[in-house]
Amino acid sequence: MPEYTLTYFPVRGRAEAIRLLLADQGASWNEVAVQFGDWFSGNSDLKKKAVFGQLPQFQDGDFVLYQSNTILRYLGRVHEISGSNNQESALIDMVNDGVEDLRLKFGRLIFIEYETGKEKYIADLPNHLSAFERILSNNSNGSKFLVGDKISYADYNLLDILHCHLDLDPKSLATFPLLSAYVERIASRPKLCQYLKSEERNKRPITPKHK
Repeated sequence: MPEYTLTYFPVRGRAEAIRLLLADQGASWNEVAVQFGDWFSGNSDLKKKAVFGQLPQFQDGDFVLYQSNTILRYLGRVHEISGSNNQESALIDMVNDGVEDLRLKFGRLIFIEYETGKEKYIADLPNHLSAFERILSNNSNGSKFLVGDKISYADYNLLDILHCHLDLDPKSLATFPLLSAYVERIASRPKLCQYLKSEERNKRPITPKHK
């Protein structure tokens, strides 16, 4: 039986980067889906136990964590994909914080401003993506990963948020050759590719707004 258990809603959302990491690292995990109705009606005891009243929840045996980026950092250390030295680790943390900033902007669009703000958001998106294109260009001319010679937890997080934006606008990476090649390269890793094509993954919408 897998030692890992991931508890989240039946969407990709903030759990998807965690799933990408686990799949690519060859880890198995139990997936527990909490229905939105149960969560928001108060019928779920888990909400009362959650440290900050939020999901995802991640369990490694008896050890329990909340907060998606904390879970990613933990798994980065467990699977030795959080940098080969202190400087690489700091750069990976920095890039992951940048991904979080973009994810917050994306979430605000989807849940609050979609009808009135989509056009402006897409028009402004190159200003937000250009930083990641520059970061890639500074590491082996964009031919490898975000930092160093080895994939990191931040790569899975970036891949997921780029997938979200490609769903929003299939042309969102058209002017970013390094990011476009990066998405194809990372998504083609054998174990990750298998997960991305799985029925279990593709039956989950990105968010509740993406049916």
